[in-house]
Amino acid sequence: MFIPKLYKSEDYNLMKEIIRENSFALLISSVDKIRATHSMMMLNEDDPENIYIETHISRANPQAKTLTDGDEVLCDFLGAHTYISSSWYDHINVSTWNYEAVQIYGKVELMNSDELYQHLDKLTSKYEQTQQCPMMIKDMGKEFIEKEMKGAFGLKIIPTEIFIKQKLSQNRKENDFQNIILNLEKGDENGKRIGEKMNLLNK
Repeated sequence: MFIPKLYKSEDYNLMKEIIRENSFALLISSVDKIRATHSMMMLNEDDPENIYIETHISRANPQAKTLTDGDEVLCDFLGAHTYISSSWYDHINVSTWNYEAVQIYGKVELMNSDELYQHLDKLTSKYEQTQQCPMMIKDMGKEFIEKEMKGAFGLKIIPTEIFIKQKLSQNRKENDFQNIILNLEKGDENGKRIGEKMNLLNK
């Protein structure tokens, strides 16, 4: 990911926020050819000094058939994003796109059965806890879960490089910057979210 200095962030709290709010991300590898799978990812922070990403894909997925311990992968997370119209400037210029993104390069560690079970348990709990009638792993029965786990390929991704990009019209003069925010406040949820983030830059 190309990150001009103006848009580069080293805010690891922002990174965690983007990952938590945009967990359905791309797992990209190039062992035999370039492969990419959308998968649910979680940030494991049990040891704050050694965080890593957890995910799983289907064992039937060709990507699962090529990945082994030590392989390098890229996890790509796209946060809030929205179109920025050049009609919002007080001068002629090009339109663009504002967005937040995180890319993490890392080394693969394959999960054992216990780690995969814990991963699925945490993942299910995260999304089921808000349901009217939550269905947790423990409610499904050990035999059923063990059968389903045979079809899952669990991965831990240990970060080697982390890139955080926050492109929020930092290159615009104040009048255009504020006018962009005003227009985003009239738009969809993504636009409003970017507008909120832009407002925070001035605080």
